[in-house]
Amino acid sequence: MPLLQWASKSTRSLKIVSTFLGAHTVPREWKPNREGYVRLLCESMIPAVAHEGLARFCDVFVDRSAFSIDEARRILAIGLRHGMRPKLHADQLADDGAAALAAEVNAISADHLEFASDAGFAAMAKAGTVAVLLPFATINVHVPPLDARRCMRAGLPVAIATDFNPGSAPSYHLPFAMSLACALNRMSPAEVLKGATIQAAKAIGMEGEVGSIEPGKHADLLLLNAESVDHWLYHATANAAKGVFVKGVRLR
Repeated sequence: MPLLQWASKSTRSLKIVSTFLGAHTVPREWKPNREGYVRLLCESMIPAVAHEGLARFCDVFVDRSAFSIDEARRILAIGLRHGMRPKLHADQLADDGAAALAAEVNAISADHLEFASDAGFAAMAKAGTVAVLLPFATINVHVPPLDARRCMRAGLPVAIATDFNPGSAPSYHLPFAMSLACALNRMSPAEVLKGATIQAAKAIGMEGEVGSIEPGKHADLLLLNAESVDHWLYHATANAAKGVFVKGVRLR
């Protein structure tokens, strides 16, 4: 099948679950009026996104250079009022108490977490919040990798993702991110595979439909040319995919 024809067919089969991240940083033109930008988010942007049905979740980056705990609590409450469950960029550059906030607001997931405290992890576990580790961002921002064993000892589900963006994680190569999670975050290949499938599905509230091979779920499957998950992630193959199935239909 020609590449463009395959890409078109594949794209039609994708399911995108959107998150509204208007609160990643205060735009330059709003720096002199920070409160005005927060009001714009709460009074105009979030209601408009909800009205158009553009996002299922609302996210805030909590950091000294981004949004405070109080600002995030306010923004996420408005998002929840409009039907968007909270997510958080949490404790990436310092322990700002964002992991505890994620638990407080019943966030479905919290990303990064390199500097989160054990108390924050315990609170997240009690709330059922998924910890999402992003190895590409860790190495590009030059912060110490999070030891995922700390999350697991707290009882936290751990997901793995690329954080694909042009600033701190300019790669969408999920298998390489998975290999890095083994090397940097002290996870086994089996734990990482689970983190990129069923735990990742939990992080977007879709574990009942995708993320594992079970009766009643979508048959979204990847056929790999590898002896085992250990061999696949150890070798860091550029593209080991030999078959792609979406809802049981082979696309490649």
